[in-house]
Amino acid sequence: MGRLFGTDGVRGIANTELTCERATQIGRAAAEVLSSGRRYLPTVLVGMDTRISSEMLAAALTAGLCSVGADVINLGVVPTPAVAYLVGKYKAHAGVMISASHNPYQYNGIKIFNEDGYKLEDELEERIESIVLDQKPEPKLAIPENIGRVSRAANAVKDYIDHLKSTALYSLDGMKIALDCANGSASRTAKLLFEGLGAECHILNAEPNGTNINADCGSTHLEKLREYTVAHSLDAGIAFDGDADRCLCVDDKGIDVDGDMIMAIAAYDMKQRGKLNRNTVVGTIMTNFGFTKFCSDNDIRFVATKVGDRYVLEEMLLEDYYLGGEQSGHVIFRDFSTTGDGQLTAVQLLSQLKRTGAKLSDAACVMTRYPQFIVNIPCTAEEKVAFYTDYEVKSILEAAKREIGDSGRLIARPSGTEPLIRVMAEGDDSEAIERIASETAAKLKAQLESYN
Repeated sequence: MGRLFGTDGVRGIANTELTCERATQIGRAAAEVLSSGRRYLPTVLVGMDTRISSEMLAAALTAGLCSVGADVINLGVVPTPAVAYLVGKYKAHAGVMISASHNPYQYNGIKIFNEDGYKLEDELEERIESIVLDQKPEPKLAIPENIGRVSRAANAVKDYIDHLKSTALYSLDGMKIALDCANGSASRTAKLLFEGLGAECHILNAEPNGTNINADCGSTHLEKLREYTVAHSLDAGIAFDGDADRCLCVDDKGIDVDGDMIMAIAAYDMKQRGKLNRNTVVGTIMTNFGFTKFCSDNDIRFVATKVGDRYVLEEMLLEDYYLGGEQSGHVIFRDFSTTGDGQLTAVQLLSQLKRTGAKLSDAACVMTRYPQFIVNIPCTAEEKVAFYTDYEVKSILEAAKREIGDSGRLIARPSGTEPLIRVMAEGDDSEAIERIASETAAKLKAQLESYN
């Protein structure tokens, strides 16, 4: 992580940590960096989710971009992956999404995509950081006649939905599904997309008011979706997060189907059809051990990266792999997208079920999920640094790993998107791993608090 950018862009509490002034600075710096070496200033797409602060920050960012001569195309409320896709379709030079993904409404963020629809390279993020934080170099403001112009893309939602529809080889006629839109970006797109593919849709949490995004709904809160899916005898429940780049599911029996299981279902099908390029799937160090065993049992190679879909994608691009993702529901189908896309993931999964005639509960049986227990420790920036440098922290973790032994594993890491340290234990004995994770988290919390 850099000084400004985390694993998924710039993020913080709106109007406190992520202010209008900072958004304007980022806009100016981004335009400066993106225009470097060009004879022209860039055209930049700007999309947003439904948070109360999104329009404010989009306006500030747009002002920064235009003040140094960049043109802006305003997409309005769209999913994050729509920005990534539309950059190429509209032949823009970059795209920016105003969103804090699965975080509560108080947070917001800025994600930047390059002209190919991929998240901005680390080197370019570092140059933006240097301009914003060190004023090196200071962006040159445009003379009055060269100030950038703002236009609006009237067909952004339709163009994105048409793209997703084109990836479905089979209609969803006859399928009955629930769609939890998390009161976020999917509220604008999910109903149009899935009804357009023929499904009978039960729409949940699609009335955003600026403060209810991700609130007891969406991919971080599956409880009500489980109940609804079973009570209405549906084929599946689909949950998105605030910016719809994640997708988690509930099967016809009300059992969770997470990102690892979605990848297993997809990988098995792609291998059967000869579509799993290089016979490999990319995950992260947090991928469930059950997925590793699934790959071994089915002669599929598994590659693990650092946590963060950007690292998964980097590995996929480096080695030309087509399928990868995270347990959290970021799944990347590189045939169709340059980033994780929750609605694309749902389209691919449901289309596969329609083709095979299988129930989601049966398809998910290709993988057995190992018990996994995660404890989140709230932390400050100073505590995140101490996590890496404190000798006692290392001793606590080493002792926990020795206790688990060969029957499981323990991973602890600072979150790249939230002020948290995550402690995850995994193994055969669910009671033992829950105890070890809880005790380890308590010891880490006590040790790190001494740095405040």
